Amino acid sequence: MKPIEIKKVSSTKDLKQFVQFHYDLYRECPQAVPFLYADEMNTLRKDRNACFDFCEVDYFIAFRGEEMVGRVAAIVNHRANERWQRKQVRFGWLDFIDDEEVSRALIETVEKWGKEKGMTEMAGPLGFTDMDREGLLIEGFDEDATMYINYNYPYYVQHIEQMGGFEKDNDYMEYRVKVPERVPDKFHKIAEMIRSRYNLQVRKFTRQELIQGGKGKEIFDIINATYKDLYGYSQLSEKQINQLVDQYIKVADLNLVTAIEDWSTPEHKMVGFGITFPSFNQALRKTRDGKMLPFGWWHLLKVLKWHKTEVVDLLLIGVLPEYRAKGANSLIFDDLIQWFQRYGFKWAEAMPQMESNEHMRGQWQYLEATQHRRHRCYRKQL
Repeated sequence: MKPIEIKKVSSTKDLKQFVQFHYDLYRECPQAVPFLYADEMNTLRKDRNACFDFCEVDYFIAFRGEEMVGRVAAIVNHRANERWQRKQVRFGWLDFIDDEEVSRALIETVEKWGKEKGMTEMAGPLGFTDMDREGLLIEGFDEDATMYINYNYPYYVQHIEQMGGFEKDNDYMEYRVKVPERVPDKFHKIAEMIRSRYNLQVRKFTRQELIQGGKGKEIFDIINATYKDLYGYSQLSEKQINQLVDQYIKVADLNLVTAIEDWSTPEHKMVGFGITFPSFNQALRKTRDGKMLPFGWWHLLKVLKWHKTEVVDLLLIGVLPEYRAKGANSLIFDDLIQWFQRYGFKWAEAMPQMESNEHMRGQWQYLEATQHRRHRCYRKQL
C-alpha cells in the first residue's frame, strides 16, 4: 500500500480540491447536506474573509498515491487566544476516509504546525470563529443535518478517540422543535406580561434600516455582548460584522427576523433579536455540489421566496444579559411562532447550544422539543 503524503494548499486550484473533497466523500450519504460552494470558497479564501485579520491558517490535503483521502485546516485565532489566555491551535474542516493512517497523519500535521507556532494545546473541530461550524457529530447520525452544522460519519469519532490524548472540551446540543398549531397559552401570557411590565416591544425592521440605518450592526453588537463569555468566543470586528450583515440580512425574509426594543429608553434600545431562515436542506440536495448553476439557484429561490419547506432554521438568537431574566426571549418566540404558522412550517431546527447553557436549553420547556443531535469539541495537550 502506498504511503500517505500530506500536501499544503498553495493555490486556488488546491483550495478548490480541498473544498470538493467534502462533496465527493458525502455524495451518497442521505443525512448530509451539501454546503453552498460559493460560501465555502469565500470563507476559506484569505482575500475574502475578515477573520484572516487575526487568524493564521494553513490547509492540508492527504493523498495516497494519486487519490485524495483527507483534508484539514490548521488555525490559530490570536484574538481568541488572547481573550482566553491560551496557546491553542484549532483543527477544522476535518474529513477523511475510514483509514486510521490517514486521520492520524492529518492530526499530526496540525500538531506539528501548531508547535512551530508556539502553541501548547490543540482543540477542534473548530472554525475561525463561532460563526463557523463547530464540533464533531457524536450522536444523531441518522438525523438530517443542516447547512449550518457539521455532519460526519460515525467512524470519525472512533478515529479521534483511539488516537489517545484527546479529551472532551465542550459539547453542543441541538433540538428539533415542533411548531405548535397555536402559541401555547402560558408562553403567550408570559410574553404579554413582559411586554407590559418592562415596556419591551417587538420590532420588524426594513432592509434599509438594517443595512444602511445601522440596525444590522446593532444585531451583531448584541452577539458580541451575549456570547462574550461562551466557550472559545472571539469578538466580531466591524469588518466581520459588515460581512455578516451582507451575508444574512441582505437575503433574509424580514418577517422571519424579529428584534426586541426597550421603549423605556429614549433611543428605543435594541436588546434582543432572532434571525431565522426557511430550511434549504432539500433545495441544496437538488444542486450539483452546492453550486448555484445551472439550476441550483431556482431550488433555493423557491425556498427563500415561497417557503417551499416544512422546516425553519433558528439561525441566530441573542438577548442582552440584563434582559434575559426579564424574559425577552419569550417575545421573540411569541412573534416568530406566529410567522412560522402563517408560512406553514411544521418543524424548527435549533442551532447548536452549549451543554452548560441551561438557560438557553430551558427555553424549550414550553414547546414540544427533542434533543436529537450532539457535537463535541476535543482538546489535547501538545
